[in-house]
Amino acid sequence: MSTIVVNGQQRKVKASPDTPLLYVLRNELGVMGVKFGCGLAQCGACSVLLGDEEVRACVTPISALEGKPVTTVDGLPQRWASQKGKMSAGTLHPVQQAWIDEQVPQCGICQFGMMIKVTELLEANPKPTDQDIREALTTSGPSPHLCRCGSYAAILEGAHRAAKLMMQGESA
Repeated sequence: MSTIVVNGQQRKVKASPDTPLLYVLRNELGVMGVKFGCGLAQCGACSVLLGDEEVRACVTPISALEGKPVTTVDGLPQRWASQKGKMSAGTLHPVQQAWIDEQVPQCGICQFGMMIKVTELLEANPKPTDQDIREALTTSGPSPHLCRCGSYAAILEGAHRAAKLMMQGESA
């Protein structure tokens, strides 16, 4: 049995150390904000933050967590509240709010991974250019984040809106 921290909560898991994080999150812990896309770390649908870094949960064994907390899209409000010194969330993370405001999702399978990647980017670079956002989504990580619906223009607008909301310290 291992103990991992997911979305700010310590959780005990029975899975063996080589079990991919995706399966532990969905099947053992019931965290559904992480999606199964390709299962090969090639699409980004399963992305989570491990500490401050985006990883692909479908190929990351739980033995690789090394005490770092895991944040899924479900945990973004708590992460934002913690960064702002608040005890509880109660609101959406600015990236989530921006996705709603800009009506970014189409089918939605890739969007949780996209929001995780944009969160990673904006925490490191609060004023990204179009090129910064494109590079983050296409050239970092093991492969580009893929949107089969082609909502890349809306994703770009969502990222810029999220950056503005984060700079203002706002959320929903």
